[in-house]
Amino acid sequence: MRLLALSALLLLCPGTGRALQIQCYQCEMTQDCAAPEFVVNCTVNVQDMCQKEVLVMDDGTHYRKSCASSGACLIASSGYQQFCTGKLHSVCITCCNTPLCNGPRQRKRPQLSSASSPFSASPSRPRKLLLSLALTLRATLC
Repeated sequence: MRLLALSALLLLCPGTGRALQIQCYQCEMTQDCAAPEFVVNCTVNVQDMCQKEVLVMDDGTHYRKSCASSGACLIASSGYQQFCTGKLHSVCITCCNTPLCNGPRQRKRPQLSSASSPFSASPSRPRKLLLSLALTLRATLC
């Protein structure tokens, strides 16, 4: 457990380890861009997340993708949470911290029945909890 915490600290705190750089998609268009020409290298130790905005407008769905700092992205995403309905004039902002994670939504794999799997918890819940914990640690320790 201590090794995991130390590894997280080295990854999250600038100056304590090697510089980290994430790649994200960057575009502003009506298609969910995912081509190699839209891949950018984010600013080292500044832009540590990818951001994706999905706006449902009168003329269709618009996508805006970019690199972002964790603080700015998380504040923006929480501020627009009430407007993320999927209906007309909906605005959804999401943040993620793995390479190219702001690409198109992945198709869901078929779920195993609860009888065949002893684990029914969502795999994204621990990831969100870990991200939240990591960001809190970063703010506290760095």
